[in-house]
Amino acid sequence: MRFNEKELVLLSRQPSERAAELGMRGPKKGDVVKKRLVKLVVNFLFYFRTDEEEPIGALLLEQCRVEREDSQTFSIAFLDEAERKYVFECDTEEQCAEWIDSIIKASYEFMRKNLIFYRTEIHRLTGKDPLEQYGISDEARFQVSNGRPLPTVPFLWHFDSDPFM
Repeated sequence: MRFNEKELVLLSRQPSERAAELGMRGPKKGDVVKKRLVKLVVNFLFYFRTDEEEPIGALLLEQCRVEREDSQTFSIAFLDEAERKYVFECDTEEQCAEWIDSIIKASYEFMRKNLIFYRTEIHRLTGKDPLEQYGISDEARFQVSNGRPLPTVPFLWHFDSDPFM
């Protein structure tokens, strides 16, 4: 997937769903936990050095698994690259739960499944397809995919060679 670096920097400056300084460990063997400003904007998780305004990297939160590691730690691993696991340390158990919930809800796939669920419920209750009035009811993205996930590519983006230095 291609992204324009300037557009991503602009996106990183938009209001965030959630932002905090968290401990972050990268996916490489030997990476250590570093304090990073982490911002969730739409379905991107941007991370910054705590004293800088531009992000040093971003994770596109699609086709990934978010797991609680312990009471104050969670991880993000991409389904196609399970060995590339990012670990985040929170200050409290509550903060950890909030981050996990926000990240899960940020993905396009989560929103798509919710749209399909509510579309089905509205159709069941009213007998009408709520998307029909917009002329988009037959588009593939609004259809159930028979249990198979839509193909997407995990995306990792870095501004420099090693953002964990």
